[in-house]
Amino acid sequence: MSASKIAHPAAAAWMPIAIAEHGVRRLGPGESNPRIVEYNSHTNLAGYDDKVSWCSSFINWCLVNVGIRGTGSALARSWLEWGVNLDNPVYGCIVVLTRDHPSSWKGHVGFYLRHDAEYIYLFGGNQRQEVRELAYARTRVLGYRWPDASSFEQR
Repeated sequence: MSASKIAHPAAAAWMPIAIAEHGVRRLGPGESNPRIVEYNSHTNLAGYDDKVSWCSSFINWCLVNVGIRGTGSALARSWLEWGVNLDNPVYGCIVVLTRDHPSSWKGHVGFYLRHDAEYIYLFGGNQRQEVRELAYARTRVLGYRWPDASSFEQR
């Protein structure tokens, strides 16, 4: 889907929620950050501590906080089946990346900020064990996603 057919990029209502979490980080051995445990409670990682991969938990948590149903899955690649595919990224869209190998089940997910010729800059959770901005090679991108009409929860 082209970016012109979605809501204006300013409609990424989840981005202020996400950015307000900047700096939330995994704690050391024997400790667990209760905020990350809260992120995990919105996926199939409910009850897990901050030592698991929680990038998808963070995305789910941000969306739920603005009334959008996420995947409910802790798997980053679960986002490839969610919402609508975008041909090109827009601010706040969900970016799914490959991890280890393109055919692997492993991945990473974050919110799009910008890109240049080599890198895509994402804001997300579990990026060097914290909520922050980080650059990734553009060659790792598997897809750009945006909520569709069925993603919005009835309130």
